[in-house]
Amino acid sequence: MNEATDATADVRNVVIVGSGVAGLSAAVYAARADLEPLVLEGPEPGGQLTLTTDVENYLGFPEGVGGMELIQNGKDQAERFGAEFEHGTVEDATLADRPFELELSNGDRLRTRALIVASGASARWVGAENEDELMGYGLSTCATCDGAFHRGDDVLVIGGGDSAMEEALFLAKFADSVTVVHRREELRASEIMADRARDNETIEFRWNTELEALRGSQDEGVTGATLVSHPEGYPLEQAANGADVTRETVDVGGVFYAIGHTPNTDFLAGTAVDRDESGYLHTRTDDAGRATTETAVEGVFAAGDVADPNYQQAITAAGTGSMAALDAESYLETLERTTEPALEVSQ
Repeated sequence: MNEATDATADVRNVVIVGSGVAGLSAAVYAARADLEPLVLEGPEPGGQLTLTTDVENYLGFPEGVGGMELIQNGKDQAERFGAEFEHGTVEDATLADRPFELELSNGDRLRTRALIVASGASARWVGAENEDELMGYGLSTCATCDGAFHRGDDVLVIGGGDSAMEEALFLAKFADSVTVVHRREELRASEIMADRARDNETIEFRWNTELEALRGSQDEGVTGATLVSHPEGYPLEQAANGADVTRETVDVGGVFYAIGHTPNTDFLAGTAVDRDESGYLHTRTDDAGRATTETAVEGVFAAGDVADPNYQQAITAAGTGSMAALDAESYLETLERTTEPALEVSQ
């Protein structure tokens, strides 16, 4: 292990897990407070925003901004104030003792007085042919982010839960037609959400159908899709088992995945940090009932999509990132009055 990553003898003030908008916002605030934060970039530096070609709903960019550009600007800003960045994925966390200890996938260990978890939530993908190439080019996991780009288009929404109904209803404001593609004949969505979608004249349903492939290019965007259907549902599984299925190619201008997200919190399993059944982190309110970013473990804070199954927007992630840094700063100030200061971090 080299000197920069061998932190077993040193204690950081703040380690931020994740380098999306939430992590970068936390890094800016923590660095400006002279906390010298270390940001672990993880397996997908920049998070989901790097999959978005144009961001039009982020405050301060009236002409829009590229997702990669927004992330890089945030990183440059954080580095300007003294934040450090390191490629690394946390595999395990020991939070019962102080300082906290993080074990990285490469075997290195980090010790920190405060921890900000901003590791995000990864959208589930279908596994359709060409989805890697076309994600961000007409294929999206966020209608709120990208729906306005599809005015006048015919679009598909893949999924059958509340998220899919919400995406379809939002897209119906812009698209000529919205077709919900669901692999079964019954929706998983709540009755009220299903009724709203059924009552919308712009929204149609394709039952017992799945997306098999996407057509298009990064220059043209999504231009079409191949759908597979079977009267008994789960057509891709039926096809894999040798059953006859029906394939159809449709012309569409956009495809939206709405089959849920998976929060990146596995490394907190076995700790005292509260997670819901899906893995999202629970945060606490203060004595006055106001929201904070504090978790059940004192000194551990959560920011961004990792604690937000509802909004999952760049602007809300940035807000909670700044909140987490401010909460961590306040915690460290309290800690400073009762414990020895952190060891100097070798440069």
